Parts: sequence; C-alpha cells; structure tokens
Amino acid sequence: MTEDTQNDPQDAIDSQGERRREELDDRIFEHSAGDEQEGIPFVGAGPGNPRLLTVAGKELLEDADLVVHAGSLVNSELLDEYCGHAELVNSVGKDLEELIPLMRDAYEYGDNVVRLHSGDPAIYGAALEQMDALEHEGVPTYFVPGVTSAFAASATLRTQLTLNEVSNHVAFTRPQGKTLSPEEDHITDFVEMGDVTTCIYLGTHAVRDTMDRLLEDDHDPETPVAVIYHASWPDEDVIIGTVDDIADKVEEAGYRASAMVVIGDAVTGAGYERSFLYGDWANRGSSSESASESEASDD
Repeated sequence: MTEDTQNDPQDAIDSQGERRREELDDRIFEHSAGDEQEGIPFVGAGPGNPRLLTVAGKELLEDADLVVHAGSLVNSELLDEYCGHAELVNSVGKDLEELIPLMRDAYEYGDNVVRLHSGDPAIYGAALEQMDALEHEGVPTYFVPGVTSAFAASATLRTQLTLNEVSNHVAFTRPQGKTLSPEEDHITDFVEMGDVTTCIYLGTHAVRDTMDRLLEDDHDPETPVAVIYHASWPDEDVIIGTVDDIADKVEEAGYRASAMVVIGDAVTGAGYERSFLYGDWANRGSSSESASESEASDD
C-alpha cells in the first residue's frame, strides 16, 4: 500500500468513535460471542495455563497463518502447543503504526490472522484501538473472550469472588500511576464499601503504596489480601496476608509484576451465609405443589 493511502491510527480511532456516537454496529444484533465471524479475531489467551484457553480460541489458533501475540504475557507453552505451524509476531515494542499494516496486509493477502491477547482482551487489553484502526481500513474484527486472571486467582484460592453476606460486588481496577491519576484511583473507595472484592490488575509494583493509602484512610489493617503471581502458570505463587503486612511479604518474594492482587473477606471465604438458591426459596415451588396435591387427595 502506498504511503498516501495509509491511514493514521489516531484518525481511525477518532472516526470510529464518532460513528459509535451516531449509530450502533449492525453486527451487534447479528452475532453472539462464540460465533464464527469474518475478519481478524482478538482472542483472549486466558491467564496462562494452555488448558484455560477457550475452545473457540483453540480452533482459531490452530487455523491461523499469522498470530500476533502479547509477548511474555502469553505462556510460551500455549504458543508451542497451538501455534507451532503459524508465523508468530511479538507485539511488545510495536506501535499501532507498525501493527495495523502488518495485520491488514496479511489479512488482505488471504492469511488467517489472529491477534492474541493475554487474559481477556476486554480487560485492560487496549484491543479496541487496534480494532478501530483495522475497521477503518476495511478489515473486520471481533472479540473472542478469554479467562481473565481474576477468575484464575479465585480458582487458585478455592473461593468465590462473590459470597452471600460477605461480598455482593466485584471491582476490577488498577492503581494510580502513569496512565491513572490519583483522582481516578478508586481502590480505597471500593474497600470502604466493605462488601466488595477488589481485584487489582497491573498493580504488583504498587502494592506498598496502595496498602499505605488504605491504612492512611483508616481501613481495617486486618482486611485479607491475596497476591497471586502468575495465576495458573507453572511458577504460580500465592501470598496471603493483610492490608497491614502484605507489602512486606510481596517485597520479600521479589515480585514487581504479573500478579493479581485481591482485597476483601472473600479472599479467605470465611463468614459467608448459606444462599437462598439451594434453601427453602428453591423448594417453595415444589412444596406448594406437594401441599396442593395433599389437599386434593384429602378431598
């Protein structure tokens, strides 16, 4: 493609954003998640373990000619198992100006192209800007969900993120830093609510700063905290502590990245109440029917 026909990715993003304000994409009503669709799929690789890749993701990778992946964030075992036949391109260090022509040209040539993100591309994946830039150049795209690391962390901890009378809500968030101002950091607000399980992405390096702010805001220092490094990977490590002591434990372990931080009583799974789902509420229909049948037999 000649230089004068190449689109500026930022112009493409702005254009697609304006289109969304004016009208919904018809494909919203034509396809559901998991459908086979035309275009480049943005696939969630899952948290790490290749067995946690979805069936749809596995099928797409096995048919791919080109896989553009998120570098070391995707387990190399997954790449070896499902992508050994394909051309592999590491997206780390490449900007949109390089990635978009790469994927576009391969797709227009007739190759099956897969964009492979870690976890689920809808959670801190920066996927939409790539999709908008491709769509603006006439290349259709779509999401293929993946298992996000918070769910792998929950499985490792052998607990639920929501528990009756313990945690009615879940917050996916990240701490303040280069891309998030202090005013946009709501971790202390979520913890203050009490019945929220707070899952912090991209925040391993900021564990001490985050816990210090929680203590400064008078949150209970005994609030449970878990840090799950490389959830579901072979080198997974689990550190359990509290708001008061978790920073020391993480620093002693030497982790600065690639860990999920979970704050709240759901970490231990202690103190929850039996749900209504499998109690009297669940049986009220059958009980009423039994009572009616009994009354009918008495007649």
